[in-house]
Amino acid sequence: MDAATNAVEATVRNELSAHPAPCDNGSARSNPAHIEDRMHLTKHHGLGNDFLVLVDLEDSSPIDASLTRAVCDRRTGIGADGLIRATPGRDGAAFTMELLNSDGSPAEMSGNGIRCLVQAVVLARIAPGSEFVVATAGGDRAVAHGAGNSPGESWVSVDMGPARPGSVDVAAISHQQPPIDAATIDIGNPHLVLHVDDPRSVDLAAEGPVYEAQFPNGANVEWIRPTDVGLELSVWERGAGITMACGTGACAAATAAHGWGLVPDRVRVEMPGGSVDVVMGETVVLAGPATFVGSIELEPAYLVRS
Repeated sequence: MDAATNAVEATVRNELSAHPAPCDNGSARSNPAHIEDRMHLTKHHGLGNDFLVLVDLEDSSPIDASLTRAVCDRRTGIGADGLIRATPGRDGAAFTMELLNSDGSPAEMSGNGIRCLVQAVVLARIAPGSEFVVATAGGDRAVAHGAGNSPGESWVSVDMGPARPGSVDVAAISHQQPPIDAATIDIGNPHLVLHVDDPRSVDLAAEGPVYEAQFPNGANVEWIRPTDVGLELSVWERGAGITMACGTGACAAATAAHGWGLVPDRVRVEMPGGSVDVVMGETVVLAGPATFVGSIELEPAYLVRS
């Protein structure tokens, strides 16, 4: 294991050792999802955009909308913006990422979510190294894991693939408050990027659902403006609502802003939860933190009720 991984693990070793792998003979590491009849999850966040991760290398613990809504509920469950399942990879990928939003709907990709998955498999000691490939519904993503700037934090970069124009004609979008400019972007999932005077003044809860409903399969919506250091962004996420940060949204926003001549091809994107770095070329590379929160065991009775 590399030094960066050791630096993160030093902070979380006690937490992880309190929830050992499911068998005592050492073979349990092949599937750390279950402890006896319980389901074992870890919680992570990328700039406040939080996820529960289920490592299921035996591909024996399917997740569904009902379970996801239950565990993501912030009052009666654990609370998260989404549930991620890591299963065996395919066609050269080390792992496959399955992601359901907190409302139970499937998502093709999450820039913050994939960073959380990377941290989870590294801390579980099942990653093939510090660099590997994760298969997602939005395409394969090459990732690299390193040490973060604080205890329990990783720094993860992700090649997000190419950014393309969205399938919905931006001219067909209706606005409650006309933006300075607008663009639809696809970065493995759909986005609407709106250049406005002040993203912080937007009523996200009012405008977000209206914009999302104008896309056949919904969309993430980003309100942005250029700043002295890069871009400022507020976001409404499909299936999750208002979140502290959105990794794919940062990539879509940077792509749109670059196309409008507002930013160079390397830009820092500031969100309510913190900042990420985006580099644009033939593909878009996203780099930012993932933070380990803790380990959770779901009791069998809870799983049955869910």
